[in-house]
Amino acid sequence: MKIALGCDHGGYELKQDVKKVLERLGHTYEDFGCDSTESCDYPDFGAAAARAVAAGTCDRGIVICTTGIGISIAANKIHGIRCAHCADCLQAEMTRRHNDANMMAIGAGFTGKNMAERMVEVFLSTAFEGGRHARRVDKMMALEEG
Repeated sequence: MKIALGCDHGGYELKQDVKKVLERLGHTYEDFGCDSTESCDYPDFGAAAARAVAAGTCDRGIVICTTGIGISIAANKIHGIRCAHCADCLQAEMTRRHNDANMMAIGAGFTGKNMAERMVEVFLSTAFEGGRHARRVDKMMALEEG
């Protein structure tokens, strides 16, 4: 699977750890920045990663800022994106199973390296259940049309 990555300065170090996890799991990634801990604006990088997922050039995305909140909101502004802000493995699992989330946001200020590693593994290995959940996802996505 090809994963789009994006972060701001607050998520930079955790993104470096996530890259190692992706490599270990055999996934490729495209890094949309940022490239340091120098202050920057999370919407730029969250949106860039989300555009790649929405366009289909990346299969899923993982975005990281200090809280995970701002970057998830930015990613969700891109048509076709379902970015879930997750804080633990159960949320990472359930957002895939029930919401078919195509992106996950992590708060580096609240989620440690080990938890983030496991969340990435769960998010990327969990399938969408479909069924009654597909109807709900379709309704959710129809909201983008007005």
